[in-house]
Amino acid sequence: MRTGMRQGPEIWIRGPVGVPEPGPPKPSHARAAARRFSRVGTHGGAGVSTLAAVHGGHDSGRVWPGPGDPRSVLLVARTHASGLETVVPAVEMFRRGDVPYGLDLDAVVLVADAPGRLPRPLSQRIRRIESVIDVYRVPWVPEWRLGNLGDRLPREAGPLARLTGSAG
Repeated sequence: MRTGMRQGPEIWIRGPVGVPEPGPPKPSHARAAARRFSRVGTHGGAGVSTLAAVHGGHDSGRVWPGPGDPRSVLLVARTHASGLETVVPAVEMFRRGDVPYGLDLDAVVLVADAPGRLPRPLSQRIRRIESVIDVYRVPWVPEWRLGNLGDRLPREAGPLARLTGSAG
């Protein structure tokens, strides 16, 4: 072994080394394909159909997705007390494996039940839910109440829009 020379891997190249042919420029931030989700309500009136209409994805209502539906699940609930009470038992069903085989719980989506700030006890319940799973919040949207689902999404719904690939 020679001394005084740097040690390292030797690289041997076989065949001609050329410059790649120029092609069309690639965008610096190629957009990934939108992931498909099934939305499952943890209680009636959670807003599953509205979210599916606004953000796309499969509306499962209150039943588990079937074999041909997206396997990634977003649980949906309202932010009132009875709605929040249904979230943890549904999350626990996934933890225990008490859901159909192959379903994957991605997050919980909480839809505002009224305009304005939540009372402290409800905010505390949401923080407990956030300690065990990702939570996406959807604010009160008066236009949705009137059936106008085509307007621009509220800024607060941006994280959910990015997750579902519905961000414009």
